[in-house]
Amino acid sequence: MRKLESVLKCPICESPVKVVDLKSLICSHNHTFDFAKQGYLNLMPYPTNSHYKKELFEARHKIITESDLYAAVHETITKAIRAHADVSINPFIIADLGCGEGSQLQKILDGCRSRTATGIGLDIAKEGIMMAAGRYESPIWLVADLAKTPLADRSVHVILNMLSPSNYKEFKRVLVQGGLVIKVVPRPLYLKELRDMLFEDDKKVYRNEETVSRFKNHFRPLDSFRLTYTQKLHNAELEHLVRMTPLAWTADQARIDAYINQETAEITLDVEVLIGLNM
Repeated sequence: MRKLESVLKCPICESPVKVVDLKSLICSHNHTFDFAKQGYLNLMPYPTNSHYKKELFEARHKIITESDLYAAVHETITKAIRAHADVSINPFIIADLGCGEGSQLQKILDGCRSRTATGIGLDIAKEGIMMAAGRYESPIWLVADLAKTPLADRSVHVILNMLSPSNYKEFKRVLVQGGLVIKVVPRPLYLKELRDMLFEDDKKVYRNEETVSRFKNHFRPLDSFRLTYTQKLHNAELEHLVRMTPLAWTADQARIDAYINQETAEITLDVEVLIGLNM
């Protein structure tokens, strides 16, 4: 963290920050943020109450690390980074904005195979960041607001934004000129079998035309990849799948039980990976 002080700024007054006594981050106006014992920093200037709880993040971690459901997505992203960015820059900063419990950022860092790459994982959900910091030591983990990120101007080389909300004004501010934004958005067949089981109507169908259009209005499109494939999950994985998604929050419990009590079931992953350049 001390080596990357220049990448961060105070979330309250936006002034530069320094690591002091290896225990606190303090800005030039003496706003102080102490490192948690797990190693992360809480840089939220106000209290929050995220709907995303520990159970959801535990389930998401298991799906990402113990199944190959998202492996093709991670591989596509790492190939795009190596193709469009100079990963030899030192330090080469990859920021996952909306990182959850951190597994996807770690997978992508591993896939980049770069000694100079440093990850920054940021999420408003403290439970997710606590879990990330407890499992993955190398990245910097921050509890922070996507609408006012504690990252300095022109400090990041790649922004990851995977199946989570965006703030393009902030993305453009923190990215270096020529930096990459990689956004993953769901397509109509995303988790279709789960949605069909949990809901009678088609209200949970994903429409991404507007999202893709907004992305292209803010960044110069470099590439895009549509990934659609089906994978078989066993009983324990089906339960993790249900627990990791907010879809279960409004579903009938009997429908949830019917889904997770199957021995095996197929699930479709259907996403678009958008690669954009910050000009």
